[in-house]
Amino acid sequence: MKQCITPSQEISHTFNRCREENQPVFMPFVMGGYPTYTDSIEIALTLQEAGAHLLEIGFPYSDPLADGPTIQHASEIALKQGLTLTKGFQLIADMRKAGITIPLVIMGYYNPILQFGIKAFVERAIEIGASGVIIPDLPYEESAEIRSISKELDFAYISLIAPNSKKRIKEIASQAEGFIYCVSSLGVTGARDTFSHALEDYLQEVRLHAKVPLAIGFGISKKEHVQFFQSKVDGIIVASALIDLIRKQLPLFENPSTKKEALNSLKRFVEVLFSK
Repeated sequence: MKQCITPSQEISHTFNRCREENQPVFMPFVMGGYPTYTDSIEIALTLQEAGAHLLEIGFPYSDPLADGPTIQHASEIALKQGLTLTKGFQLIADMRKAGITIPLVIMGYYNPILQFGIKAFVERAIEIGASGVIIPDLPYEESAEIRSISKELDFAYISLIAPNSKKRIKEIASQAEGFIYCVSSLGVTGARDTFSHALEDYLQEVRLHAKVPLAIGFGISKKEHVQFFQSKVDGIIVASALIDLIRKQLPLFENPSTKKEALNSLKRFVEVLFSK
């Protein structure tokens, strides 16, 4: 796929445009292959229509350490559907063919990437139209190789920073590319009702050292959450809340005559979440 700008630039242009429009970058999560391969493409298209600025595409893994029960379940189903790393690449290529034009960031675990080959992974990801990658189980101290290769090819290796990163915040933030994925709380992914009051200090510290925009994820599921964070970060990631909704709508997805209804429910959820 030929690109007029580099993958990393696609991400920075998206953040710049949303900043000019005085709105946060909306980044929903789509589990590749869930509930089915075709469904995940239609879900991605629906989220783009609903206003998503960037999509995080999950590649399923058998031991997703950073994910809570909701995404673990979706990952298990996607694996049963045969969504391997190679099939995940094909999925992104098919999303592009289907009409996805916004940046796509892969969320995948390190072992399959290592087995595939780090440089081969980055090159293939660029070839099929991905702009970056998030690897939640790869510690910063062990990420030098993929960070170096990604920087060389102008592919965004997205760093994660958690509230307990402490002394590592300055080092990670100052070296980050694309955007920084700020984890809202300790533990795994999953919808939450409240967030720690210490979050503001943590985000301010990350901002102090960062050269790229900040996005926040883990637990954002309500309009009130979006309103709380939109003045503090540049992007908002919604994952488990969407997967929960999809899971509740599975009977509708399984019936061709009601699938549109299920997709419309996702669109309505997003519209409420980001309504003024």
